[in-house]
Amino acid sequence: MKRILLPAGGAVLATGLLAAGLAGTAHAAPDVASDPMAKNAAVAKAVAQYWAESNGAALKAATESNVWDSKDVAKLKTTGGYSADTKPGVVAPIGEEKKTTAKVQNVNMPKTIGKVFFVNSKGERKWCSATSIQSKYRNLVSTAGHCVYDTAGNADTMSKWVFVPGYYQGKTPWGIYVGKQAFTHYDFDVYEDYDRDYAFVTVYNGINLSGSAPAQVTKGEFEKHDGPKWVTEKNITKDEYVAGVEKYGINGPFQSKALDPQIETIGKPADVSSKNIEDYILGKGPTKGVQLTGAEVLKSAYDKAGDGWDNGDKFVRLSTKLPISKEEYERLLKAKADGKFDGELTTDKANGADIAWYKQQFFVKKWVKTTEQFRYWVETYYVQDVKAADAGRLGDAVGGQGFAYNQPTGKYVRVFGYPAAAHPDGHKNFTGITPKWCYGKTTAKTVGSSAKKIEEHVALKCSMTEGADGGPWLLKYNNTKRLGYVNGVTSTFNDQDGNDRVDYISSPYFDGETASVYKAAANVWSGKIG
Repeated sequence: MKRILLPAGGAVLATGLLAAGLAGTAHAAPDVASDPMAKNAAVAKAVAQYWAESNGAALKAATESNVWDSKDVAKLKTTGGYSADTKPGVVAPIGEEKKTTAKVQNVNMPKTIGKVFFVNSKGERKWCSATSIQSKYRNLVSTAGHCVYDTAGNADTMSKWVFVPGYYQGKTPWGIYVGKQAFTHYDFDVYEDYDRDYAFVTVYNGINLSGSAPAQVTKGEFEKHDGPKWVTEKNITKDEYVAGVEKYGINGPFQSKALDPQIETIGKPADVSSKNIEDYILGKGPTKGVQLTGAEVLKSAYDKAGDGWDNGDKFVRLSTKLPISKEEYERLLKAKADGKFDGELTTDKANGADIAWYKQQFFVKKWVKTTEQFRYWVETYYVQDVKAADAGRLGDAVGGQGFAYNQPTGKYVRVFGYPAAAHPDGHKNFTGITPKWCYGKTTAKTVGSSAKKIEEHVALKCSMTEGADGGPWLLKYNNTKRLGYVNGVTSTFNDQDGNDRVDYISSPYFDGETASVYKAAANVWSGKIG
């Protein structure tokens, strides 16, 4: 058992809500930390609606958690034997409070597993794996701590946190269960200690959201509507736009937007003359939108352009010669030597001395026409009323796994999850659409890793990648009843043979302190939405 002690009079870096009041004499931190999530039923309903509206669009857009990057896929090292801090203990799964035995052979996916969805501090929609677990009020979810607390953003709990058991491509067969209160070990909440990377979250009763047929409404009704709503656009002509604004006003559904203007090189306008050429240079010529424009050039480029100011009707050759001061002449002489002046410099002399100074600049300008561009469209407004139906308690809907702690290592477990990420070498074996499983004996001794400074994990040979994090490690899994005992959660992904492929996963060792966190969460009521 590892404990983090606070140094007497020392300074610590605390990142969770429980960071306040840490100064003082050396002492062991308490085991349990809890933080609120959706604080009331109204907030919970809004969270559920966020994920469910538009046929689960937000759920479909979410991607697997990315707490671990390729550099974190490290090699595990043995750190010693497990350290049970109290006697071994178990809590039976829902429906198995009276122990029964059965012989089974086939592997069936547990009904209790699913995905937890959340929004991290970057505003990204993400998901992890999780399971329903036994509790007094049948309202508890087990997952990894980093799937609840935003360690990457050094923030508090994830936003808009929900559990969807049996999730499949936007479908929520048992409803959406919104997190109410998160429980984890104090050392994870405050110090981000990944030896305590587990969490238990109480959830409200599930909610099933169903929408009415979309209704077309006015813009005012659209703006006042709190539920799902959307706008469609139809391109129209300028005349249709003008007629629409006359009928509905500038705040109505008829809209316009200035686009980037269209600019094209044209021939010389018919009305151009030596008298109005200066007006065209300034963009104020008789023909609207036409301007004579172009940059200064070297005299060699000017000469190459040809004679006259209407050569080919495509450009105008212009030069200017102006008197300047001696100081300006000297400044431009230096600029020309530095390649910063393209013109020519000359002087008038008398009795061998300079008496006047001039600069001559050369331009080749093109005739350009700029045409304003506008887009015109009309908007149609739609709203949808959403009805929320109570889906009941999580444990009543899908059951709940048991809980085990201080168990010997080196035991067979089944691990479930939704792997999705590619291996470090880029190879992608999994999609995250359907759950997968691994089976085998955990390592006989605890292991550590340079990633996240882990010292007390247990490991299992398994190639599942990120997305499976938070998934349960089940002891004594009964394939017929699809129930077992949560004795770990997937925390890290590791490459033991150095071939840039995940081949081992690891979980914190569940000890008596884990049991304290679990028991604190398992006795908290959450209630229903609406």
